[in-house]
Amino acid sequence: MLDLIAHYWPHIVFALSVLMGVPAAIHVTMTKEEVRSAVGWVGVILLSPIIGALLYLIAGINRMRRSALGNQRQLLGDAFVDHIEVFDAEDAAVAAQFGRRFQAMKTLGDRVNRYFLTTGNTIEILDGGDAAYEAMLQAIAGARRSILLETYIFDRDRIGRRFATALAEAVKRGVAVRVLIDAVGARYSVPSVLGLLAEGGVTVDVFNGNVIMGLRLPYANLRTHRKILVVDGHVAFTGGMNIREDFARDDAGVVHAIDTHFRLTGPVVADLFSVAAEDWRFVSGELLSGEAWQIATPATRPGSPMLARAVASGPDRSLEANQQILMGAFSVARTSIRIVSPYFLPDRELIAALATAARRGVSVDIIVPASNNLTLVDRAMTAQFDQVLKGDCRIWRANGPFNHSKLLVVDGRWAYIGSSNLDPRSLRLNFEVDVEVYDLDFARLLEERTDRMLKTATPVTLEALRARPFALRLIDRILWLGSPYL
Repeated sequence: MLDLIAHYWPHIVFALSVLMGVPAAIHVTMTKEEVRSAVGWVGVILLSPIIGALLYLIAGINRMRRSALGNQRQLLGDAFVDHIEVFDAEDAAVAAQFGRRFQAMKTLGDRVNRYFLTTGNTIEILDGGDAAYEAMLQAIAGARRSILLETYIFDRDRIGRRFATALAEAVKRGVAVRVLIDAVGARYSVPSVLGLLAEGGVTVDVFNGNVIMGLRLPYANLRTHRKILVVDGHVAFTGGMNIREDFARDDAGVVHAIDTHFRLTGPVVADLFSVAAEDWRFVSGELLSGEAWQIATPATRPGSPMLARAVASGPDRSLEANQQILMGAFSVARTSIRIVSPYFLPDRELIAALATAARRGVSVDIIVPASNNLTLVDRAMTAQFDQVLKGDCRIWRANGPFNHSKLLVVDGRWAYIGSSNLDPRSLRLNFEVDVEVYDLDFARLLEERTDRMLKTATPVTLEALRARPFALRLIDRILWLGSPYL
């Protein structure tokens, strides 16, 4: 057998090249919607059919087929519709309070998203890990019926063990508990927290892979980056914060990172529950139904502030929903766009939208950390800054600890918060969840936060970028070439 292989190995390699390369190239041609991506992958496959096809299998198939569950109200049943439907926001009311351009934003959201813009919501800003974790742990401790938690990272450190203990105690009280952790995020701790949760009786699963054996092909590059906690169908938490001690000053000390999380009540809780419940059903096959998982009746009045809805996006039928919302928001801006993002690597379309807004006279300020936890991403960001600055936008480096917050405000009226970064991974590869908010007071609070950051931030200038040594700029550009998969 070995002699046969040794004699005919060129023929075997040729046959493998055809059998692997041709189907891969056909799949690229038929499924990729962006011509640059399609041409790039076909080139890689043609130049190296075997290795290129394997790379495409691992990193190039960016659309996950999931059985459609319909919108949130179909998932949660008639009992949900009866007491939530009255909170739906009317077009005329949005136009009267925020202007016709933001009524257009509502229409856009209605068409690219599966969730309804609702009135009667409340959102509390949780500043930093200490405040966010304490509020989340209090909610878990007070749970009486159900807890649904989805997160990207759940470390087995001091913070993670506190959550694991609180969840296990909830199980002992008879609370229905489900925990979903991304397969990549679960690997951030060795050993992972999965065993600790299971020992406490918590029903836990991983998204899109197996922590011990490896990631599930061909979707190994697709992750859930969502952070959702829903307790008793009454209160929800979301934002950018993972469960790890890096964000808690009491545990991480002076090297702690900064982040912003949010506590929500009202009809928007049903949106967030629906997103996490759909992900749970995808990985486990279990439909979360019955009395334990019922959505509570909001305590607010229909028609009262604030207006909000979840925006679920990801490499399935919700592909690029967050990008389309952002493009719409930039196009309706008249006075200001404020962006806070730890990883700012927008594509050409978003850069063009920001530049167009700036050249219409809109003040566009983008705040990124001066110190970043991902050096390669920061270098790639730096390589792209000149494109943004040439479009009359301003970029600022925020001093102090690394800031992981994701905040966006348009015209002091419309806000966008959640898990999405402005980078290729969040916009095309990750499953993300964000919340668009129509509320003057909430937008003002976020603008005040950006004002405080700007007071001590350092502006990024074209002159300073061009003054950097050529070797550094070249390395940055090389890293930028790989930015879609950083």
